Amino acid sequence: MTDSLDALITLLDLDQIEENIFRGYSPEEHRMRVFGGQVAGQALVAAGRTVSKGNVHSLHAYFLRPGDPRIPIVYLVDRIRDGKSFTTRRVIALQRGEAIFNLSASFHIQEPGIDHQSEMPDVPDPLSLPTFKEKMAPYAKRMGEWYSRPRPLDQRYITEPNMFKTQEKREPYQRVWVRADGTLPDDPLLHACVIAYASDMTLLDSVMLPHKVSWDQPGVMVASLDHAMWFHRQFRADEWFLYDQESPTASGSRGLARGQIFSSDGRLVVSVVQEGLVRIINQEIQDF
Repeated sequence: MTDSLDALITLLDLDQIEENIFRGYSPEEHRMRVFGGQVAGQALVAAGRTVSKGNVHSLHAYFLRPGDPRIPIVYLVDRIRDGKSFTTRRVIALQRGEAIFNLSASFHIQEPGIDHQSEMPDVPDPLSLPTFKEKMAPYAKRMGEWYSRPRPLDQRYITEPNMFKTQEKREPYQRVWVRADGTLPDDPLLHACVIAYASDMTLLDSVMLPHKVSWDQPGVMVASLDHAMWFHRQFRADEWFLYDQESPTASGSRGLARGQIFSSDGRLVVSVVQEGLVRIINQEIQDF
C-alpha cells in the first residue's frame, strides 16, 4: 500500500465520540474548502458503522455549505430503519454548529434475482495509457504542488482531461480508468467509500467541456450541489474500474452529470448522478 493510499484509509477511519456520533478530519492540504468526495466518503463510513447487516446499495446527498478543512467535521447518524432486508440511515455533517452536508443511505442484504446491464464501452487497456503525471507533464509548472503531490488513486485518462482552459469545444463526456494505488483490506464498506471518494473527482468536468470552461479559469465558480450513487454489484476499488461520464444538460448555472462505473471484466457495478454549480462570475466569459 502506498503512503498516500494509507493516508486516505486513515482519513476515512473516523473517531467515534459516542453512539451515533463520529468525528472526521481533513488532510493538511491547501484547499479553500473540504473536498466533496471526502465528506461523502466519511459520511458513508459513519452510516455503515451503525449497520449490522447488508451492504450499501444507494446514497443520496446534498452539499449544503462549504466545509472548512482547518477544523474537524462531526457526523450525526440517525437510525431511520432496521428492517429484515433493508437498513436506512441519515447522516448530518456539522461544523461550527451548522450543517454542511447531509446524506441518506440504504443498505441491503444480498438476495438472488433478475440480472441485466448496459454494455461496457470498448476502451483501451488502462496500462496502455499514460499515468496522471505523464499526462499532466506539459502543465507541471502551472499546476505546482498539485502536480507533484502523492495520490491515493491511480487515474488514467482515455479522453483529454479538463484541467485547463481549452480553445476547442468538446462533446460533454469523458472516460477515465481509476483504481486505488495499492491493495485495500477486504472490507466492502471501505471499498464503497473509496469509490464514493473517487466519484466526485472528475464528474463535473463533462458539464464544462462543451463551453470551454475549466476549473482554474478566473471568473468561474464550480461546486457540487448534490450527489447520488447506486451500488449494483460487488467490486474492489483496488482493481481497475472504468468511470464513463457524460452530461445530458446544463442551464441556469447548474449542470447535470451522469456516470457509469464498470469493473475491468465488464460488470456495471455503480451508477452515479450529480448536479453541480457552474457559475460565471466574470461576465467577459461569453461562451457559456
